[in-house]
Amino acid sequence: MTLSPEKLASLVAKAADDKKANNVVTLDISDISSVCDYFVICSGFSSTQVKAIAENIEEKLEEQGIRKLRIEGLKDGQWVLLDYGSVVVHVFQERDREFYNLEHLWGDAKVVHL
Repeated sequence: MTLSPEKLASLVAKAADDKKANNVVTLDISDISSVCDYFVICSGFSSTQVKAIAENIEEKLEEQGIRKLRIEGLKDGQWVLLDYGSVVVHVFQERDREFYNLEHLWGDAKVVHL
C-alpha cells in the first residue's frame, strides 16, 4: 500500500499514542531537508515503554502493508529510530529526548498537527 507521507506520519503518531507515548510531535522537514518529509518524535518513561511504542508502530504499519526500511536501538530501548523512507520516527526515553532536543535542532521545521 502506498500512502502519502502526511498520512503515513499520521498513522505513526496514532500508533505511538495508542501506547501512551508522551508528547508526540510531528515535524514537516520537507522544505529544509532531503532526508525525509516528516519526523515523528515521541517519548516513553522507560525502556519497556519505548520498545512497546516502537513495536506497536511497526505492527500497525505492517497491518497496512507498510514495512520499515530500517530500525535502530530497539534492543536498548533508549532511542529507537524507525525509518519508513518519507517518515523517520524517533522514540526516546525522556532524558535522552531532552539531551538530543531534536525539536530545537530542527527548529526551522513546521510543527504539524495531524
